[in-house]
Amino acid sequence: MIHPVVLSLPSVAIIAPRPRRHRHHTTTPSRSLHRHRHRHRLLRLTPLLASCVDRRPIVCGPDMGLFTVTKQATTPFDGQKPGTSGLRKKVTVFQQPHYLQNFVQSTFNALPADQVKGATIVVSGDGRYFSKDAVQIITKMAAANGVRRVWVGLNSLMSTPAVSAVIRERTGADGSKATGAFILTASHNPGGPTEDFGIKYNMGNGGPAPESVTDSIFSNTKTISEYLITEDLPDVDISVAGVTSFSGPEGPFDVDVFDSSVDYIKLMKSIFDFEAIKKLLTSPKFTFCYDALHGVAGAYAKHIFVEELGADESSLLNCVPKEDFGGGHPDPNLTYAKKLVERMGLGKSSSNAEPPEFGAAADGDADRNMILGKRFFVTPSDSVAIIAANAVQSIPYFASGLKGVARSMPTSAALDVVAKNLNLKFFEVPTGWKFFGNLMDAGMCSICGEESFGTGSDHIREKDGIWACACMAFYSCFQEQGQPWRRQACHR
Repeated sequence: MIHPVVLSLPSVAIIAPRPRRHRHHTTTPSRSLHRHRHRHRLLRLTPLLASCVDRRPIVCGPDMGLFTVTKQATTPFDGQKPGTSGLRKKVTVFQQPHYLQNFVQSTFNALPADQVKGATIVVSGDGRYFSKDAVQIITKMAAANGVRRVWVGLNSLMSTPAVSAVIRERTGADGSKATGAFILTASHNPGGPTEDFGIKYNMGNGGPAPESVTDSIFSNTKTISEYLITEDLPDVDISVAGVTSFSGPEGPFDVDVFDSSVDYIKLMKSIFDFEAIKKLLTSPKFTFCYDALHGVAGAYAKHIFVEELGADESSLLNCVPKEDFGGGHPDPNLTYAKKLVERMGLGKSSSNAEPPEFGAAADGDADRNMILGKRFFVTPSDSVAIIAANAVQSIPYFASGLKGVARSMPTSAALDVVAKNLNLKFFEVPTGWKFFGNLMDAGMCSICGEESFGTGSDHIREKDGIWACACMAFYSCFQEQGQPWRRQACHR
């Protein structure tokens, strides 16, 4: 693994130029030598100019020379058909030689050339077991396939909603935008050496790949005979934020490791009135508890709830991300979020402690959510209806009105009632978040949800557990201010 050198200039980002080869001159070292020295000074100055745009500490790799591209022979594996949430198998299956590589190459082959060659892609996930190995493998394959740069979450951590936000919102120091992402997650499934791993590809709109792409990926997996990889590209230290630069046959290749919570919080601040939520969370009259179930949501919870919104850190439960989710099942429901359920006064054991007013939980990759009140549970079908009924009057992002609302077929009809009472466009779609994304891309849907604890809006193209929690917390602000929710909109 490369342990890059961190350049210690305070608040200044310096990106080392890629290694260059200079011809040896046999002429006298007069004007030629002067030009060479002048050029050397320019090469040192150019990265400093870049620091005016990107103020993060930047990590620079040593002079690695050119990496080489290897064509590795392989044979197909059965059953690499991505479902609505990508390819999910046991870790031991993914650890088979060539298994992950076959799927990644089949994905590259299914994408348009301009979304691979010279492109920027995101590679991150929920941090479950095997994620860090997978990041290194995919990075080496991206370099071999001509990708220009890879963006990686610090320690490989990036929630599924944050990945969508990064694709849609983030701009690199050089003006680059991501064209897609490999998301490494098995969602709410357990993690660990003998548990589950998953991978899926999201497109340039931030949403899951459409069926035309996933069908092409599956078709490629059945005929693949070789994949491209840069075996001599060293592992990049993804525990340090910064850019590591390399050179290859097609030019420069960068790996940019960054804290995605910065981009995600910026987006959340454009949606909610953080000061209003802060007044609520710091009020002695209001108590809450947030359970990340040791998933990737923990990487955002402290930044958002404690540092930005002023909540007490004791309000956070299981917010240290772990590769095996602490041995638990990262599924936010009444069965697996046991500690939260107990704390909210819904457990079987008796306790004299007064439960918090508000509770919420997230799954492994932070796209699902569970909402609880003091001694009561809010069903996912009801929570999306409550959010839609109160969005316009409560959340600045929706102040101009809702374009429409949608739910999946198995979800109960509470949202239908809201749509009817508020005269909103209403849609029912098959299971799969990509179908909500189609409506959003067409400008026909603002808020949507499904019975399997998924809720979201058109700020991204994935369901968003932290966003749902913030919505419900924001509505609590209105109750505190004596402004009642629109309960009547949820009634027939």
